[in-house]
Amino acid sequence: MSSQPPWSDVFGHAEPYPEQAEGIDAAIEAADEGGFLALEGACGTGKTMLALTAGIDRVRDPDSPFERVFVLTSVKQQLRQFEEDLQTINENLPEDHRRVSGITLVGKADVCPYARENRGGIDVGNVYERCEGLRDRTRSLVGDGGSTTAESLAASARSQQIGLADSGGSTGANGTGGADFLTVDDEPTPYRPDTEEHEGVEYCPFYAGFLADLPEDGEPAEAVPFDATDRGHVDAAELVRLAAGAGSCPHSVMGALVPELEVVIGNYYHAFDPTTTGSFTGALLDESTFVVCDEAHMLEPRVRDLVSDGVADRSLRDAIDELTRVVQPVRFDEEGQYTDEADVVRGELADSDVAIEDVERVREFYEALRGELDRRVTEHLDRELPDWRADPDRLDDAELPLRDPDSPGVDAITEWADANGYGDRVWARAPAVGAVVERILRELEGEDAQRAAPGVGRTLNAWYREDHETFFRAIDLERTWDETEPPDDWRRVYNARFALFNCLPSRAIGERLGEFGGGVLMSATLEPMDVFREVTGLDHLAESGRPVLERTHGLAFPPENRESLAVDVPKYTHDNRGAPGEETETRLAHLDATLEVARRPGNVLVGMPNYAEAEWMAGELDDRLEKPVLIDESSGDHVTESLKDDFFAGDGKVLVTSLRGTLTEGVDYRGDRLRAAVVCGVPIINTARPRTRAVVAAYDERFGDGFETALTVPAVRKARQAVGRVIRGADERGVRVLLDARYARDSWNGVREYLPEHERAEFQPVSPDMLGVALDRFERAE
Repeated sequence: MSSQPPWSDVFGHAEPYPEQAEGIDAAIEAADEGGFLALEGACGTGKTMLALTAGIDRVRDPDSPFERVFVLTSVKQQLRQFEEDLQTINENLPEDHRRVSGITLVGKADVCPYARENRGGIDVGNVYERCEGLRDRTRSLVGDGGSTTAESLAASARSQQIGLADSGGSTGANGTGGADFLTVDDEPTPYRPDTEEHEGVEYCPFYAGFLADLPEDGEPAEAVPFDATDRGHVDAAELVRLAAGAGSCPHSVMGALVPELEVVIGNYYHAFDPTTTGSFTGALLDESTFVVCDEAHMLEPRVRDLVSDGVADRSLRDAIDELTRVVQPVRFDEEGQYTDEADVVRGELADSDVAIEDVERVREFYEALRGELDRRVTEHLDRELPDWRADPDRLDDAELPLRDPDSPGVDAITEWADANGYGDRVWARAPAVGAVVERILRELEGEDAQRAAPGVGRTLNAWYREDHETFFRAIDLERTWDETEPPDDWRRVYNARFALFNCLPSRAIGERLGEFGGGVLMSATLEPMDVFREVTGLDHLAESGRPVLERTHGLAFPPENRESLAVDVPKYTHDNRGAPGEETETRLAHLDATLEVARRPGNVLVGMPNYAEAEWMAGELDDRLEKPVLIDESSGDHVTESLKDDFFAGDGKVLVTSLRGTLTEGVDYRGDRLRAAVVCGVPIINTARPRTRAVVAAYDERFGDGFETALTVPAVRKARQAVGRVIRGADERGVRVLLDARYARDSWNGVREYLPEHERAEFQPVSPDMLGVALDRFERAE
C-alpha cells in the first residue's frame, strides 16, 4: 500500500480526486519556490478544498516560512464554500491535531454592536463616519497622559450601566440588566444601549474596552478577550457575541486577529484596495502569507475597478469649502479679527511642510477646475441636446472622453491646467494640503465627518502623475435628481465626476501578488493560459524568478453523463439580430434552438449577452412553453436569492438571465437543480463606450491584439462559466449548449480556439436540425 502524502491529514475527505491530488502537489511545489500555481479546474472538481489543503499544509509544516492562508474571492457563494470546506477539514482532522483557526473579514456595519441594533445614533448608513469619529475622540481622551485612561473610560461605562440597574432599571430574566444593557443578537453586553460621555466628550465604550486590553508593549492580538486559536472558524455572528459580550470592539478585535489566525477569508478589495490594505489588512501582505485567488478569471476586471479612481463634482465643492474654513481664520486674524482658531491653524501648519499660501493656491485650483467642469458639461449638453433644460428627463448617463480613446495622449484637463498656470507644484502639493486640512478641521470642529480634501488631493495628484497609455481620463455623468440645484443647472440632473480609469491593471496585480510568499490562482475558466498570465502580471513575476506552474483539469466525471453541443446558428451579434421584437433570421434561429432545449424535463438556465436580450428571450419562451419562465433582472442580492429559491423549488422551470449577471458564476446548481444550460451568442461588451475603446488601445500597445485579449477572451470565459453550472458531481447528468456559429466554426472571428483543448473535443459542432436528434439520443441513453 502506498504511503499517504503529508497533506492528507488536513484534506477534509477520505480520498481526493486524482486531479485534486495533482493540484495540491503542484501548489505546494510552487509555493516552496516562492511561486504560484495557475489552476483551471472544471466546476465541481474540488478546487476550494485543494487550495485550502495546500495552504494549510504549508502553514503547519515547521520547515515552511508560511504562517497563514489568505483567501480572496469575488463571489459570496464561493466565500461560503471556503467556510464550509474549512469546517469540513476541522471535523475530519486526526484526534491529535488542533483545529485550524480562521476568520472571515466583514465590514464595520456587520459587526458594530450599535449598528447591528440601530442604537446610539448609529446605523448601517452612518456607521463608518460615526465609528471613525468615536474612535478619534476615544483616543484623544486617553492620549494626553492625564488621569483619564482607557481602563477608566470602560469602567465608567460599566458602572453607568450598573448604576441604572441599581436605581430601578429593568432586569432581564438572566439578571443581566434587560433593557438597560445593549443586547446584540440576544447576547448581553456590559454597556448601556447608547454611547457614553466623559466631560462632555462622546466616546465608544467598546473601543475603550479594546484599548484598555491593549498591552503596553505587546502585540494587538493580546487584547483579544477570547482564545481564537482553537475555535476553528469564527464567523461574524460569533465574533460579535464573543467580543461585544466581553465589552470589546468586534471590528478592532477582528483586525487584531487578522495576522494571528491560520486562514483569513476575504474579498479582492482586502488585498488590492489601497485604503483597506493601508488601514486593515496590510499585515497580511508579506512573504509569510500563502494567497488563494479564487474566481481568478475576474481578478483583472475587479482589480481594474479597485485601482481606478475619480473626483466627483460634489467632492470638489466640499474640498473647496474645507480649504476655505482653514484659510479664513488666518486671513481674518491678519485683518485684525482675531480668533483662537487662527492659532490652531498656524500651529498645525507649522508642524507640517504646508504653508497657508499652498492651501490658498490649491483652493484656487479646485475652484477653477470646477468651473472648467461646468463649462465642459454645459457645452456637451448644449451640443448634443440643445433643449435639454426644458426636458431633463431625456438625459441619460454619459461619458465625455478627455482624449481620443483609440490613441493614447495627454488629456484635455491636464493641458487646460498647464495653459492656465496650474503646473507641477499645485498638483504635487494637493495631497499634503488635504491631509493637513483634515487634521485642522478635526481639531477645530471635532465632528463625525468624512473630509473630502484628502481624497481629492490624492486622486488629483495621481491624475497628473500617472501615464496616459495605461490610464484613461474622462468625465462621467451619472443620472440623479437634486431639487436643491437650480432648474436650468445640469447639477440638478447629473452627478459629474473626473474619472481616472486604469485600463491595464496587470502591473498593479503583479506587484501585489509579488508581495505574497506564493499561492494559487484558480478558476473554472482561466484558459487561454498565456493571456491570463499576461493580464494578471504573472509573466512579470516569472521573469523576476518567481516560478509559475500551470494546470488545466477538465471534468473527471463520466463523459456519458453529459451532452455538450456547439450549434451552428447565425452569429448573435448586434448587427445580425436586430432590435428586440424584430423577427430576424438570427433571432428566430436562436429562439428555436433554445426552445428545443427548454422543452425538455428539468430546470434550464438560458444565458443572454445582456439584460435587454434576456427580457426579450424570456418573453418569447413564456409565450411558447408550458413550464414556468423566470426572468432575472439587474437587482440586489435579496431579490436574486429569492429568484434562485423559486427556480430550485418544485418542478422544472426556465431561468433567463444576462451572462454578465450573478447567476451564471459562482452559484452551485448541484444535484437536480439544473438539467441544462444554453448560451446565446458571445457576450462581448459594447465597444462604443470610450473607456472600452481605451482598454482595447492599451492592450494593443502592450500585447498586440487588444480586442482579443481585452474583450473576446473574457467573453468566452463568461459563456464557459454559464455552461459549467450544469455538471457538479459524478452522478449528475445534463446538457450544455453553446448557440452561435463562432463556437462551432474555426472562422476568422470564431472563438472555438479560446476553448481549452478538452472542451473543444467535447463541444462537437452540430447543425440546428441535428440538435433535437442529439438531445433525443442523450435522453434515451439515460
